[in-house]
Amino acid sequence: MAVIIYTTPTCEWSTKAKAHLKKKKRGFEEKDLTEDKPARKEMIDISGQMGTPVLQIGSAIIVGYNPKLIDDALSKIE
Repeated sequence: MAVIIYTTPTCEWSTKAKAHLKKKKRGFEEKDLTEDKPARKEMIDISGQMGTPVLQIGSAIIVGYNPKLIDDALSKIE
């Protein structure tokens, strides 16, 4: 899968990032950090961050909800 999003259920920015991907009709793999402890370590290793969301789109790592960066990264994998 070319798009992975690391989330927590109570994070409004995670919800917005997922909605943005759905609006763009992009499939993604969601890793809920409250349920997936290995994914938590994986996210910290790739981003250096502990907050969500973190998106991995192709080789791009995007911390937080930034529609412009998300769209730019999506355009590179299409």
